[in-house]
Parts: sequence; structure tokens; C-alpha cells
Amino acid sequence: MKVALISPEVVPFAKTGGLADVSGALPKALARIGVEVAVVMPRYRAVDEKKFGLVRHARKVTAKVDGREVESGIFEGSLPGGVKVYFLDNPAYYGRDQLYGTPQGDYPDNAERFTYFCKAVPEVLKAVGFKPDVMHVNDWQSGLVPLYLKEFYGADPDFTGTGTVITVHNLGYQGVFWAEDMHLTGLGWEHFTPDGIEFYGKINCLKAGLVHSDIINTVSKTYGKEIQTPEYGCGLEGVLTARDADLYGIVNGIDYDEWDPEKDKNLAQNFGAGDVKGKLANKKALLKELGLPATGNRPLFGIISRLADQKGLDILSESMDEMLGLGVQFVMLGTGEEKYHKLFTELAKTNPRQVSVNIGFDAKLATRIYAGTDVFLMPSRYEPCGLGQLISLRYGTVPLVRKTGGLADTVKNYSVRTGKGNGFVFTDYSSRALMKAVKAAVAAYEDKAAWKGLVERGMNEDNSWERSAREYVKLYRKAMDKAAAKEEDAAA
Repeated sequence: MKVALISPEVVPFAKTGGLADVSGALPKALARIGVEVAVVMPRYRAVDEKKFGLVRHARKVTAKVDGREVESGIFEGSLPGGVKVYFLDNPAYYGRDQLYGTPQGDYPDNAERFTYFCKAVPEVLKAVGFKPDVMHVNDWQSGLVPLYLKEFYGADPDFTGTGTVITVHNLGYQGVFWAEDMHLTGLGWEHFTPDGIEFYGKINCLKAGLVHSDIINTVSKTYGKEIQTPEYGCGLEGVLTARDADLYGIVNGIDYDEWDPEKDKNLAQNFGAGDVKGKLANKKALLKELGLPATGNRPLFGIISRLADQKGLDILSESMDEMLGLGVQFVMLGTGEEKYHKLFTELAKTNPRQVSVNIGFDAKLATRIYAGTDVFLMPSRYEPCGLGQLISLRYGTVPLVRKTGGLADTVKNYSVRTGKGNGFVFTDYSSRALMKAVKAAVAAYEDKAAWKGLVERGMNEDNSWERSAREYVKLYRKAMDKAAAKEEDAAA
């Protein structure tokens, strides 16, 4: 099986969020189970030729945008493990400091930049000689690719029988542009309809992928159901409901080579599921690093997050006084809305023995928080998948989450009676419900034997990308079958 994975960002080359993590990890996992993968992405300014060992490809490509033939180069690189990555090189479009815009707003030519990217992708694959069985596109920036394959490459032997899959990582980002930008797409106005790419009088690039891909998937089963409702559908719930039979959810994995407490060099002491004593050493080291005293039989809660309402910071802030009244300690790492910067910084000043707040992001400190805390908080209003809960399980830290999206799919509430479950879960989006879960976690922590079992159970779970990759292969086969059926219908 040959899969072309198309993404606007890929770790380690360029990243603004979780999309890049998925696009960097999934191809490696697919390759490990025998799938031939090629990745295509833009070459941004940060993708340095020498740093990443890129080689300029002999061929160039042209694609038409706004009636003009625009030429671009191709660079070739690879992910760790050898998966080929092809970079569309056009400095006028992509040679910028940021991927999509500045803090002041999106780049005004994003419609043109990513329309061109979508048009150029098939040409890049043709130029490098990669004939895909499946084209796997991701989010709005590559959402037009399935439509372009149908519209312009239906008779092209390089794409005969090619199935298409689109992954929605966060439905809140859709690539919506003015109708006046239709001329950039090269599509006829017959596509600008409610059944096509029109969205409340505008162009919607993500909708193009949802309508024209053979298979749609998102990053958890629960989120796949949630986005078919008005509350989470962001105006596209009707489109998604209409395609429910082709809509699947696969929870993201984590790279077990990158996230491994037995080998992680950032930790005070390495440990594993069969030797959780090392976790206590990491807790003591973290408390010392943060200037917090060791307090004996009290749990240390941690959160690593964008500090925003969507991540549950509003109900968490309402709960902090009551939580600290239980005698627990709390560490925060993240950045976001200024109101939360001020609120939690002040909380740390008034509770210096219990609270450490670290505004910003430090990857090494993040790892030590995963390893050194007892409970990891993710009280999100919504969470398409979430990676924090998967990492915390890997590092023996018990997740406490709201029942939404991927959190609902991966964290099951711990039962004192049965001893089953791997974390603490609350449903209502309220500080009261959050505190009920916090109190349950604090009570469970006091039973050291039961807590040890809870920790070890989470560490022994398989949340690797290999597990997720095998599920993606099943989707790819479905997409190939649908494409083959369409070929047969067209020939009949």
C-alpha cells in the first residue's frame, strides 16, 4: 500500500499545534507496519536546507492560480526512520517567519497560498514518481485536494483508483474565505453551492474535503459524534451527519520512542511500570526544582495547557481555593490569555508552599511535570483528541479529565469498588463537577496499594502510534474500495 500524507505542518520541520505531531508520527508508524509513505508539505522559512539535510529535486512543478502558471521547486528530506518528505518550495508563498499569520492576524493571502498548495500537490507526486493508492489530507489547508483530484485528474493514470481520506483535527478551523476568492480556486461556480464548497455565502476549504473525500475521520470516536451536533459542529454538522456512514474516529497515539520514562534523559531517575519507585524520586526532584516543600501524603496536581476557556481554565480557576484547601499542591505550565496569566501568578504568590506557576513553555520541564506529578488535569470544555492524557498515563500520572472528545475515549473513571478504570472523569462542565472528581482523586491517593495499581495499569496500556496506524490502514482500505467502486461505475 502506498499512501501520500498531505499536511501543512509536520514535526520536526514546522509546527503550530497537534496537527504537526500527528503528521510527523503517523507516517513513521505506518512505515514500521509495512506501508510505503510519502509526505508533502510547504517549505517554510524555518525548514532550513542545511539543518534538515534537504536535497533539491531535479524537477520543478507548475500549477495555475488566479489564471497564472506559478512555478515552484521541490526539496526532498526525510523523517527519522527514513520516510520521504517532499517540500513545495515557493518563497513568495511560504518563505515567511510564521506558517499562517502573525499574532495580529492571518496572512491576507492565505486563500491563494493554500489553494496553490492543494493544486501543486498532485504535480509534486507526479514529479517524484509516487503513485498513491490513498491520498490522506489533513485539515482545511489541504482540503481542496480531493476535489481537485476529481475535477482535474479523473483520467490521469497516476491517480487511477486513488482513494481519499481527510482527517479533521479541530473542526473550529475551516479555511473560510470571501466568495470573491473563487477565481483563485480555478473551479467553476457550479461548485459554489450548499452541496459544494459554499458556506453561508463564503468559500469553505474544509467543507470541500468533507464533501469530496471518500472517507472522513477525526481524532477520536466521541469527537466524531460530537461534531454532528449543533454544539460542536461549527456550522458543518449537517454536512457531517449526511456523511455519517463514511465518518470514523481514530484516537491519536504517542511516539513511544520519544515518550519513554525508562530512557528519558530529562528525568531525575528513570522508571517503568514494573518499578514505579522511581516516580517518587521524580516527584521529590520536581518539588525541589519548583521551590515547593515535600508535604508527605498529599498528591501533586499538574496541568500543561494553553491557558484558555476551551481548556477548562475558567472552571479550574473557580475551583482553586477549594482545591488548595484539601492540602494538595499544584503546578502549572503554559501560556495563553492574559487574564489567566495574572490570576494564577497571583495565586502562586499567595500560596507559595502549594502553587508553582510557570508562564511560557519549556519542553524539558513539561516532561518532568508528566513524570513528577500524581494527577494530571485536563478539564477541557472540548478536546478533539488530547495528547496530555496519553503522555501522563505513559509516565504513571493519573489523568483527571472531563468526559469529552478523545478524553472520553481514553480515560475511564476509577471505581474503588471494582478497582477498574485508569483515571478520574467528570461530565458536567462546572467547577462543582470538577471538584467532585478532585476529591475522589485525593481520597484514592490515600490508599497507596490501590493507587500503585492504578498507576501501573495506566503505564501498561498501549497508546502507541502503531496501534493507531493499524486502524488507519483499515480506513485506507475502505477508501481504496470506494474509489475502485467508483471506477467500475464510471466504466459501466
